[in-house]
Amino acid sequence: MSHVSAELNSGMEVSITNGRHTWTADEPASAGGTDLGPNPYELLLSALAACTCVTIAMYCRHKGMTLRSVKASFKFSNIHADDCEHCDDDASGFIGHITSDVHISGDFDEKQKKRLAQIATRCPVHKTLASGVAFKDQASFD
Repeated sequence: MSHVSAELNSGMEVSITNGRHTWTADEPASAGGTDLGPNPYELLLSALAACTCVTIAMYCRHKGMTLRSVKASFKFSNIHADDCEHCDDDASGFIGHITSDVHISGDFDEKQKKRLAQIATRCPVHKTLASGVAFKDQASFD
């Protein structure tokens, strides 16, 4: 199980920790922050990018494939459901849309390339985001 906790500092700056590491999230100045760290959507995309790279590396190691490098780039945007080619007919309003560009370098045959393209979409974070998440929310007050 993964766990993080966050605390608002000043302005929009947030300190985040998992108990071993601490990092910062913030909003850009145009959104009222001081831009001391990535914004929450950039943190989400960084988790997806890291998971994609690690999953491909683990797969190559497991299969004995020589991986020279893997680079993953993700972009998030809100698009209107009417403009979404891959959305359900009953989708309405705006939906989150993630596009990816994963570059894998190594000596692969065509069959391996096809499989690696599939593996690039099968990291645990990608599967979680694609299938949706059930929330159990709680707020407490002093």
